[in-house]
Amino acid sequence: MIRPIFTEIALFVAPFVLYAVFLWATKAGVMDVSSWPLVRVLSLAIAAMALVLGSFIYFAHFSGAPPGSTYVPAHMDNGKFVPGTTK
Repeated sequence: MIRPIFTEIALFVAPFVLYAVFLWATKAGVMDVSSWPLVRVLSLAIAAMALVLGSFIYFAHFSGAPPGSTYVPAHMDNGKFVPGTTK
């Protein structure tokens, strides 16, 4: 459960980090307030939310079990442990 949370945090932070790298590469002040105007921060936040929303949609539709499949939970069968599967 923790890996998807870290993935979403990384996707949200990515636009801000890329902009900071751009500022550093152009020798502009990364920590200078004038390099981070409110409009730019809001546009980065919108881009970050679009990435997070896109990943939610991707993971909801294209990962996991195929539609119509049935999950068989882990169980003991003749004294042997059988892991959970989808059929």
